[in-house]
Amino acid sequence: MVKPFASSADLADKKRSLETLADGVHALTAEGDPNVGAIEGEDFLVCFEALATPVAARDWLTMLRKITTKPVKYLVLSHYHAVRVLGASAFDAEVIVAHERTRELIAERGMQDWASEYGRMPRLFREPESIPGLTWPTATFSDRFTIDLGGDRGDLVLQYCGRGHTEGDLVAWLPQQKILFAGDLVESQAALYTGDAFHREWSTATLDRVASLGAETLVGGRGAVARGKAEVEAAIALTRDFLAVMIAEVTASRTLKEAFDRTHAALAPRFGSWPIFEHCLPFNVSRLWDEAHGVERPAIWTAERDRQVWAALQS
Repeated sequence: MVKPFASSADLADKKRSLETLADGVHALTAEGDPNVGAIEGEDFLVCFEALATPVAARDWLTMLRKITTKPVKYLVLSHYHAVRVLGASAFDAEVIVAHERTRELIAERGMQDWASEYGRMPRLFREPESIPGLTWPTATFSDRFTIDLGGDRGDLVLQYCGRGHTEGDLVAWLPQQKILFAGDLVESQAALYTGDAFHREWSTATLDRVASLGAETLVGGRGAVARGKAEVEAAIALTRDFLAVMIAEVTASRTLKEAFDRTHAALAPRFGSWPIFEHCLPFNVSRLWDEAHGVERPAIWTAERDRQVWAALQS
C-alpha cells in the first residue's frame, strides 16, 4: 500500500492548549503541531517561534491578547524551517532574533525549504498567500544573546548549544524560572525530524549542553510540556535514544532502503504512534545515510527531491 505523502493527508484540526507555566510565561501546544511560546517582560513581550503563515500566527496572537496587551518587542526564531518562521510579519516585532547560521541558511535554502514544507504539511500553511516573503532576522548572534526582562523578572538567555536539528538551533532559557523553550532540539512525545541534522553531535555534545542547563520545565518543538525534572530528563533521554537507534541501524546497513527498513523496524515499537513519525523517517534516514558516507552538510530539500525520497523509501 502506498502511504500518503508526508503529512499531506493530515487535514484534521488539532486541539490547542494555552498553558501559563509561570508568571508571564506562556506556551501553546497543539497535539504534535509546532509549539510556540511567549515571555512577558516588564512592558514588552518576547514571542518564541512564528508559525507557518501570518494568518496562523494571528490566531495565536488573538489567544495571547486575552492574557496580555504588551507589544511584541522581540520575536525569537529557533531555526530556519518554514513552519517556524514564515508567519513573522504578523507579530510586528521591533527585533527578530536568530542564530547567525540560521540567517545564512535562510539565504542559502530558504525558498527551497518553503516549497518543500508547504508540500509536506499543507494544513499548517493557512492562507499561504498571506506570506509576504522570506523572514529575515534583524539581530543575530554566535553564542549567547541575553534579554533583560525588567523588574524582578530576570533574564531570558538565548543560547546556542551546538549543531543538532539544524546548524543554527537556539534555545530560550529562563534561569530564574528554570523554564526552557528547546525548539526542535528536544521533542516530548513527538517524533524527531532530522532531515537537516548533525546526528552524532546532536545526540552527544549538543544534548549534553541542553541537559546541563538544569531545566525543570521544558517546551519542546512539538508535543506536551515536560513538567518537573523527571519529565524533562525523560524527554531529553528519549530524544537521545531516537537518534542513537537511527545511528546504529543506518551505519549497520548496506543500502539506503535497508537502512530505512531496519530503522523503521527498530523505532516503530516505541515511537511509531507519535506525531509525524511516518512523515519524517524517510527524510531522516536519507540525511543520516549521507552523513554516514561523508556528506558533512545536509543536501537542500526541494519539493522534487522530497517526492523522490518518499517514493524510494516509504512506498
